[in-house]
Amino acid sequence: MADAFSSGMSWSGLLVFMAAYGLAVFSPGPAVAAVIARTLGVGLARTLPFIAGIVLGDLVWFSFTALGLAVLAQSFYWLFSLIKYAGAAYLLFLAWKLWTAPASAVAPAPMKGEGLKLFAGGLSLTLGNPKVMIFFLAILPNIMDLDAITAATFVEVGALIVVTLSAAMLSYAILAQRARRLVSSPRAVRIVNRTTGTVMAGAAVAIAAKG
Repeated sequence: MADAFSSGMSWSGLLVFMAAYGLAVFSPGPAVAAVIARTLGVGLARTLPFIAGIVLGDLVWFSFTALGLAVLAQSFYWLFSLIKYAGAAYLLFLAWKLWTAPASAVAPAPMKGEGLKLFAGGLSLTLGNPKVMIFFLAILPNIMDLDAITAATFVEVGALIVVTLSAAMLSYAILAQRARRLVSSPRAVRIVNRTTGTVMAGAAVAIAAKG
């Protein structure tokens, strides 16, 4: 297998990784729920920084694993637990904002520094997400020869992560955006806001409750 990694992964290796990773990121979880809720509440454009933070979070976990720092990451599990609770707290804040938002088809005005805060929220959500940790620390070593990773392999897999995860999150966000366009009456807007706020709060609880 090491020969296949000498100048990057073989096509079969890339396909195996893409299949396993695609199954993981397209399956519903806290990140998907948060992206859908965020998009339904304020639209696709204002959800993009949140998605970017999620993508970076997966790249960070892949880098830890690929560079042999998984043991170090596990040693600092307490730090990732703090990050997890910070991400969950921010999701609860967003849920509260959605729940209390005015019943208007027009999304509330962006908060100061919203993009950066959303990016940090998506990043912290992913860094503290047990689902992501399990994939990169437990599953990835079984589908990839981590001892034989080269610079080319690292770039290839990193690119696949960006493309696959972005496609997954954007697919859900686009569907949510289309659904959002169907909502116009104040009563329907209030129902959507409170439903999505509840979903986001549920995602926060799911993240915080998992060990």
